Amino acid sequence: MTQILDVRGLTKGFVMHHLGTQMGAFNNISFTLDAGEFLLLKGRNGAGKSTLLRTLYRSYLTDAGQILFQSTHGVIDLARAADVDVTYLRRTEIGFVTQFLTARPRVSAEALVAEPLRLAGTPAEDAIDQARHWLSAFGVKPALWAAYPTTFSGGEQQKVNLARALILPQRLLLLDEPTASLDVSARAALIARLAELKAAGTALIGVFHHPGDVAELIDREIDLTPNANLEEDRADVVV
Repeated sequence: MTQILDVRGLTKGFVMHHLGTQMGAFNNISFTLDAGEFLLLKGRNGAGKSTLLRTLYRSYLTDAGQILFQSTHGVIDLARAADVDVTYLRRTEIGFVTQFLTARPRVSAEALVAEPLRLAGTPAEDAIDQARHWLSAFGVKPALWAAYPTTFSGGEQQKVNLARALILPQRLLLLDEPTASLDVSARAALIARLAELKAAGTALIGVFHHPGDVAELIDREIDLTPNANLEEDRADVVV
């Protein structure tokens, strides 16, 4: 099995300037992740689950450690890579799904969802067709495809967010509470899509408020709660 990620001694904290102190998020985290493997992050509130995802995505800089990512161009340490390289990998190989959509004004739902495909070289008409397919799969009504997501409800925006984030298969996919605000049918569509991506070799790391939603996909778990066992095989965990 191809190893996609090798995280070594990752540490992250935040300086609380108004208090004159530093607050630790997580310390000395190490794990590996293979292609087609699903890793669940768990822990109490404030344990650093979302912070770890954002550090892996390089939204946050790490205080110490390495994030060795096996890209199609070779191994790159995301903790120290140039911003231009990180931006390129985000567009081509690393995806991040959050519970919030950052929609641009006067850009339609179908255009927003199609954009990752167009940037990857897919002809515009084909990209729009695939965007409409995934908007439909996540339960967005056809009447809304040409509308602006800035006018949508939170739940509808999240469906557009998922369609955009999952339309283009990636080598590594980070998921931060993606089922928030979703109805039952949209959750089912999300789980089906994640299963497809996993079977095709996408490596996944996720935080889920209700991990039972994806219980059948989880291979391993990491508990970020201080003093907890860091890593557990999925077979030993009861969700």
